[in-house]
Amino acid sequence: MDHQRVRPLRDGEESSGPVVYWMSRDQRVADNWALLYAQECARKKGVPLGVVFALVPGFLGATLRQYDFMLRGLEEVERSLAGHGIPFFLLPGKPQDVLPRFLGENRAALLVADFSPLRIPRSWKRAVARRIAIPFHEVDAHNIVPCWIASPKREFAAATFRPKIERWLPTFLEEIPKLRKHGSRPRAWKRTDGGRTDWDRVRGTLNVDRSVLPVDLLPGEAAAKRVLGEFLRRGLAEYAARRNDPTARAQSGLSPYLHFGQISAQRVALEVSKVGGGSDDRDAFLEELIVRRELSDNFCLYTPSYDSAEAFPVWARGTLDRHRSDRRDHTYTRGEFEQGRTHDALWNAAQKEMVVTGRMHGYLRMYWAKKILEWSPTPEGALRTAIYLNDRYQIDGRDPNGYTGIAWSIGGVHDRAWGEREVFGKIRYMSFEGCRRKFDVDAYIARVEGMS
Repeated sequence: MDHQRVRPLRDGEESSGPVVYWMSRDQRVADNWALLYAQECARKKGVPLGVVFALVPGFLGATLRQYDFMLRGLEEVERSLAGHGIPFFLLPGKPQDVLPRFLGENRAALLVADFSPLRIPRSWKRAVARRIAIPFHEVDAHNIVPCWIASPKREFAAATFRPKIERWLPTFLEEIPKLRKHGSRPRAWKRTDGGRTDWDRVRGTLNVDRSVLPVDLLPGEAAAKRVLGEFLRRGLAEYAARRNDPTARAQSGLSPYLHFGQISAQRVALEVSKVGGGSDDRDAFLEELIVRRELSDNFCLYTPSYDSAEAFPVWARGTLDRHRSDRRDHTYTRGEFEQGRTHDALWNAAQKEMVVTGRMHGYLRMYWAKKILEWSPTPEGALRTAIYLNDRYQIDGRDPNGYTGIAWSIGGVHDRAWGEREVFGKIRYMSFEGCRRKFDVDAYIARVEGMS
């Protein structure tokens, strides 16, 4: 593999002990550059390889819905790793507490982690690095072009970021090797779980909000591959023309799987590139999958305040300030938003779909966030409400795409100034009538009203 995907987080003296891959953002066995790098290092040393997952007691308001989806996917990870001779260890607790202890007990030689641009995972890594003495390496297994290589700074917009990504794609958009079987010696590991995770017990000990129930969506690598296959057969051919139509089946449905790393974006790009048919559809999809998605990681990596109004560009903060005291025709509390009790039937339907299914069409998510801005007393309050609802109900909440999309909708991030109007100032506006011109609003509302 290309070692430009790897960067050291700390140096240290290596021992003859095992290599440990700390799985976090990329929860899969296939097409996982971090796992492949960890195995490469272990094979060179002739030592065992193990995978650990630190199950934190809570993460940014995630509910039973998100934890259930994640844990069922991790069950599949454990089974698949076992088939490759690689043990899996679920460690309940904060990473900075459980990982150094595990590494010390097993006399590990090297720690490998996958990459996340979000503040909390980055703080976990800094805390772990302070408490260990062995080398600690990070691998970007989530992006096709490693985030720190794509650009060394926050990009202004897709137009400035796209040429940088396109320059690196010939280097990094390569076929991914298969993970090999690894002859790990069971007695090389100190473990107290009898060799397999008791998943029922783990679920019973979760200290999360159980009022947001799991959804009828099968998680895991196998399910993600089936969803990709269905998209390639049925959805891709209509993507360019109908991707913004919530009544069509033109979107991929891969967002939950990409969020939890249950499928590799690089694998998706490779498979889409192999499919015949219209180049417009392929190009439009790859623009979203690669440029827009990796731009979100760039925004969060180089903008520590990515979830606050401080992250908005200067022009956007200025225009929102100038219209702060504008009269709002409607204002709603967070509770009214959450219950879908606004005057707008389309907005209410989008909110209901998210609450019931854990998903919302991408075009509607923009409309949804912009209307929260229009109907909130302040832009800051609108931002907090949108993030709260997105992270509470969406399967793919707490994600760079979510934070960036909301910042685009409410704060003009990666956008330009538009014609000035009440409340929005120069922030791009979206309307009910504009949606009606794009798709059958009544058909969408009727479909959602039938959900329970």
